[in-house]
Amino acid sequence: MTVDELADYGISRMDDEEIRAFLSSHSVGVLGLPTEGAPSLRPMSFGYDGADALYLLYIVGSDSRKAALSDRAEVASFLAYSAEATFNWRSVLLTGHLERVDDAAAVSDRVEMPWQPAVLRRASETERTALYRFDITDRSGLKHLGLPPGFDSADEA
Repeated sequence: MTVDELADYGISRMDDEEIRAFLSSHSVGVLGLPTEGAPSLRPMSFGYDGADALYLLYIVGSDSRKAALSDRAEVASFLAYSAEATFNWRSVLLTGHLERVDDAAAVSDRVEMPWQPAVLRRASETERTALYRFDITDRSGLKHLGLPPGFDSADEA
């Protein structure tokens, strides 16, 4: 089924303002990087600049497949979503390209750096890190907020 066909069940598209608000209030998602086989999918924390870019902090250590894939990717995807309940969820799918940021300090003045799980934050204190900017070239969002037709208590009466 297409998204338009699912509208009868309560799914709707998010506009740009809703997408920006969603990205501003969330901090985790899934980065999709191209490979020769299946895409490499990585859970990631992110910071959002409020306009057209996400910032991702990688712990690269001595070797990082994620960094190598990011450095050679011409295009990547990023999915941020939340599912609070069966009939209350949102998802935002972004397409863009990744670029390593040389001056991370300049970015931290403009963007709140991404939240990280405690184990990764501790590792980032002693291991090499790299900051990447995900420049958004395309965005789409879907949401379902409320019960679909036929589930509302008023429909049952």
